[in-house]
Amino acid sequence: MLKEFRDFAMRGNVVDLAIGVIIGAAFGKIVDSLVNDIIMPFIGALGGADFSNYFFGLSHAVTATNLVDAKKQGPVFAYGNFATIVVNFLIIAFVLFLVIQGINRMKKKDVAPPAAPLPPPRSEVLLAEIRDALVKR
Repeated sequence: MLKEFRDFAMRGNVVDLAIGVIIGAAFGKIVDSLVNDIIMPFIGALGGADFSNYFFGLSHAVTATNLVDAKKQGPVFAYGNFATIVVNFLIIAFVLFLVIQGINRMKKKDVAPPAAPLPPPRSEVLLAEIRDALVKR
């Protein structure tokens, strides 16, 4: 019976993990879109360029001015793409930090303060008095 319960509980944990991975992947796509389509264009406009096209050609054959064509010509060091991914990661980390803080606040509100200990029953009080009286003799 215990083994069956453990197997059932394990299946529940595996399903929860699978759901978490799927939602995490979907959340990652949302953050990718937020960074690539909303945040980086503003940063690029302030800097006068698009971050996705910041790169160094690692060979003399790379002469293109955009990253897609440069990758076709040879190896490139695409640091603009890396900067986009770092911003993406920071946003995900910040949002998860806020979510965990919210969960912890909810848990603290749900926990009631411990109740004051109950006074000992009358029979224990009487027994303690009898014991103390016997010790004094």
